[in-house]
Amino acid sequence: MVAHYPALNRPEAPDCSVCIANYNGVGMLADCVDSVLAQQGDIGIEIIVHDDASSDDSVALLRTNYPQIELLASRENVGFCVANNRMVAHARGDFVLLLNNDAALYPDALLTLIEAARLQSSAGIVTLPQYDWETGVLVDRGCLLDPFYNPVPNLDPRRRDVAMVIGACLWVARDVWNELGGFPEWLESIGEDMYLCCVARLRGRPVQVTGASGYRHRQGVSFGGNRVTTQGLQTTFRRRYLSERNKIRVMVVCTPTLLVIPQLMLHILLLIIEGITLTAVRRDARIWHEIYGRVGTSVLRGFSTLWAKRHQEQRLRVVSLHGFLRPFVWMHRKLGLLYRYGMPRIR
Repeated sequence: MVAHYPALNRPEAPDCSVCIANYNGVGMLADCVDSVLAQQGDIGIEIIVHDDASSDDSVALLRTNYPQIELLASRENVGFCVANNRMVAHARGDFVLLLNNDAALYPDALLTLIEAARLQSSAGIVTLPQYDWETGVLVDRGCLLDPFYNPVPNLDPRRRDVAMVIGACLWVARDVWNELGGFPEWLESIGEDMYLCCVARLRGRPVQVTGASGYRHRQGVSFGGNRVTTQGLQTTFRRRYLSERNKIRVMVVCTPTLLVIPQLMLHILLLIIEGITLTAVRRDARIWHEIYGRVGTSVLRGFSTLWAKRHQEQRLRVVSLHGFLRPFVWMHRKLGLLYRYGMPRIR
């Protein structure tokens, strides 16, 4: 069940619907919403927030301080994919911008995104350069992918076409979102942005990053983990499990041709080695049981369903294998992170 709190003077035909998925983000929401309200240019904007049964004062904050927001307050926690699908289904804008509650736009962000979308040869997906919230350092200009679907930050200011964009700031025409089917709810959370971008590229839709503007992001705050600290790379059991499981799911469904079979076999072998090594080094059996063992069980149990989904998506493919793999890099992302930060700490 969803409680609906309509906005005051909601635009009938906005140019853009900004959709903010929120869960216990009361300390971050004002920065996020205020950055949308401060956008430059004569742009018709509606703001939709889906609150995912927060236990903090998020709903009270929004109802009291932001009457211009359309609030969808879920009575049960449904997760990131369902939250965004609900908001886009409710949206009226020609375009939608999915924006994390832990992110904030630069003042010219929407103008930049609209211009970039209009320059695309066919309607697709666009993002902005991402900057670290505290340091202001560039995090990525969208991402490339390694052979095992690990995101590799693109730092090249000349590169516009990328493999995927982060769901913290994802711009797409609403009719394209509907054509692609939105976020797959069977992924739960983590990797839904990768899946949507890969499906878009299979169907010949561009996935791009702008050359200007940007957004600030408190990386890893909304879901936990996935950030570098003074103690190295930090993550959580749940995040690592979902990440590893969902990368395999995207790989199986989206990799063109039967190349996926040897690719999957090599990936699983490397995951087994990684799981055994990490479990031994950290001396924590939970790492194997709650991450790598669960991933293997999940893949085996759901493989027939995944393969059927693969046939469905590959029938709609219009790009060649070479075209699909163009924004891939042939370095193993995890080895680079291991060399730079050492073994990840999982909590």
